[in-house]
Amino acid sequence: MGRTPFYLVGPSPWPFCTASSVLGMAFGFVMWVWGKEGVLSGMGGIDLIMLGLLSLLLSLGQWWRDVSRESRVGFHTSYVEKAMWDGFILFLASEVMFFFSLFWALGHMSLAPDAGVNCVWPPIGIRTMKPWKVPLLGTVILLSSGATMKYAHLAVKVCSKKDMAVGLMLTMSYAIMFMCLQGFEYYWSSFTIMDSVFGGCFYILTGFHGMHVTFGFCFMSVMLCRVLRGHFTAKKHVVFKMCSWYWHFVDWVWVGLYVILYVWSF
Repeated sequence: MGRTPFYLVGPSPWPFCTASSVLGMAFGFVMWVWGKEGVLSGMGGIDLIMLGLLSLLLSLGQWWRDVSRESRVGFHTSYVEKAMWDGFILFLASEVMFFFSLFWALGHMSLAPDAGVNCVWPPIGIRTMKPWKVPLLGTVILLSSGATMKYAHLAVKVCSKKDMAVGLMLTMSYAIMFMCLQGFEYYWSSFTIMDSVFGGCFYILTGFHGMHVTFGFCFMSVMLCRVLRGHFTAKKHVVFKMCSWYWHFVDWVWVGLYVILYVWSF
């Protein structure tokens, strides 16, 4: 076999476990929307979603552990890091297109409402949330988290371990506050996911964004553990850079959500 600058990864169960967990969460979501019971007696959609989420977190944790070990022992050459970065950019592009499709659905229905919603938007009977109250507070919190993440990213470039940890912990705190506000908003909402196309668009958009916030929180938790163990240097921090870019992406998706879903639809 010829020499190669790339590390040849051995067999790993984590991609399969991660994909199976996501599939289970998707089935659970469908069961929850339709109010169906699962194959297992007494297991409903929410149960399957939580089981899939737990399995997903465990699988991702083990996967990240293996990647961290490979990096520490020197398997991540400059070629490997460039390939990882290119793959991350493609992943981010797919995420942009995913949310673009959801924004397109919302824009299509709001600009040309059909007879199913009496040709008005938002539909009659839907009491939308006031954009300058809880949603605005959530926007301020999430944008503040973007600033603290940038602070942590700048700290890693000068190898300031303390500032990296502080920036990450502040960002994680903002993420928790934002998710608490989203839960409060869901609890007091006057409509559900089954209340017209507006309810469907609202909960799917905010729900998927919330999933990305949760994933970003887990990503930052791993980064914090690695920061405390001294895994990053000024030149070797490509994974930290991925975490930073991902979180900024989550921030800007929410800005679009706030403008289109809250302000425009009010």
